[in-house]
Amino acid sequence: MASTKPIAGGAIPALTFPKVGGGSLSIGGPRDVWTLFVVYRGKHCGRCKKYLGILENMKGEWEAAGFEIVVVSADTEEKAKADIAEFGWSFDVGYGLTEAQMGELGLYISDPLSPSETDRRFAEPGIFCVRPDGTNQIVAISNGPAARPELAELLDGMIFNIKNERPARGMVDAA
Repeated sequence: MASTKPIAGGAIPALTFPKVGGGSLSIGGPRDVWTLFVVYRGKHCGRCKKYLGILENMKGEWEAAGFEIVVVSADTEEKAKADIAEFGWSFDVGYGLTEAQMGELGLYISDPLSPSETDRRFAEPGIFCVRPDGTNQIVAISNGPAARPELAELLDGMIFNIKNERPARGMVDAA
């Protein structure tokens, strides 16, 4: 499956995901607020639980800075529900991220190492800070669980960017 690199300053794709508890979550297009969009690997990933636990503890700070939080994985609804029950996340969690959506987002995709890890392909981590106009301010994708932006530093940087009306960076095409 072909994957394209996300474009800093470009529009994030308009995508919709089923939400644990009913309804749906969406990204892309104009909004009244900024969006912190987090793609996590799934229930099998201990590092994801740690990262999302930090996000849970910082949820109020992100919201006070003007962000909605959208979190999604390729997991089934049952697995996502189990994680919410176990870890007490209060942010909305989407599930069922498809390989086609992973490709649209430019995410790295992995096969499970064994059936005991998980039963399907999954996205490696992706963090997107999306402007109210639907364009990417920050794009951070990784090919493995150990490399993700530190959330307090990211929030501090985003508060600075918003206050100072900074443009997206990394927009020069080397070609």
